Amino acid sequence: MKQKLFDLIDQKKGRLWEMSDFIFDHPEYKGEEYQAAKLLAGYLEENGFRVEMGLAGFETAFRAEFCHGEGGPSIGILCEYDALEGLGHGCGHHMQGPSCLGAAVALSQMDTDKPFTLVVYGTPAEETLSAKCAMVEQGCFRELDVAFMMHGGPNTCTDVKCMASDVYHVTFHGKRAHAALAPDKGRSGLDALLMAFHGVEFMREHVPDDVRMHYTVAELPGPANVVPAKARGTFYLRSFSKKTLDRLGGWFEDVVKGASLMGGVTYEIHKEKQLFNKIPVLLLNKLLMDNAQLAGAPQLAPPREKTGSTDFGNVMYHVPGSCIRVAFVPEGTSSHSMEFVEAGKTQAAHDCILYGAKAIAGAAWDLIGQDGLMDQVKEEFAKNKKTYG
Repeated sequence: MKQKLFDLIDQKKGRLWEMSDFIFDHPEYKGEEYQAAKLLAGYLEENGFRVEMGLAGFETAFRAEFCHGEGGPSIGILCEYDALEGLGHGCGHHMQGPSCLGAAVALSQMDTDKPFTLVVYGTPAEETLSAKCAMVEQGCFRELDVAFMMHGGPNTCTDVKCMASDVYHVTFHGKRAHAALAPDKGRSGLDALLMAFHGVEFMREHVPDDVRMHYTVAELPGPANVVPAKARGTFYLRSFSKKTLDRLGGWFEDVVKGASLMGGVTYEIHKEKQLFNKIPVLLLNKLLMDNAQLAGAPQLAPPREKTGSTDFGNVMYHVPGSCIRVAFVPEGTSSHSMEFVEAGKTQAAHDCILYGAKAIAGAAWDLIGQDGLMDQVKEEFAKNKKTYG
């Protein structure tokens, strides 16, 4: 039966590759992935899925559902399709949609007496607006028993942890004045921003080892001979624990307030988004890797113990999930690079789509067919949430 499932995916490879190449050639960004969303949703409709377009305020987000019988597990498959501004598809997102659709459609065509529901979510703007965060907040994904994703990469592997991340935008408002003739009449927003930077450095001594804090000037403050009335900065706080960031957030906001008091200026602070840490489910990782190996995926590697930040973490904080990364570039190649772009339409990229589809479809088939396996997944998720949640 697993071979039949894989054969169904192979039979669709021409159409899957065609969709991937089209998305690669027409990069879209920041929730405006209209062509990609229409293409992917249309393919699902062609194959009997009921599609709802426009979710959580994103016109290019979609939900597609296929029900086989009544009851059974609800298997979620999530795909991204946004590119990187100035680079194009330098993170391989053009492969995700076709790969996920290959898995979903093949599963829908399998003959079994086991009931199940397949739900494909199209999730735009991962690189910028992190649409999954808003989608989770508005109730998306909560109906799923598990959530799967795929991603191209330099190795075929899964992840264990990812970093929670809080992103802040801070603006200080002072008073403009001539820096030489009337400095006493001015109040520098830039001074306050620099003091906020220094405050973060003093925080750094007293935070857990896994905390990372980054900052930058977000807007040039103007000429040196004018006291700058306005200064804007962007701050990132990261940790492998969302709870740690929740504790640090108040301290950071006090640092900003203190900087404004020392500079004699006012301030605005805006928390743009909060990315959660993943709750790992190693059993799901194993299912994906076992099926990737069965499908013949290249460059198998141990799981990445620690990674950066992703809005998939917000989903995995509430729903058991896992992402299979499939090799299509040489080991050691970094994402968000020209190397990823140059490999985007190679045979290795096309094969990556099929390997990812087979890994997800095979893992889903195991969960559908093996009694008690889903219960084990949920038990591990509940246990690990007590540790990592």
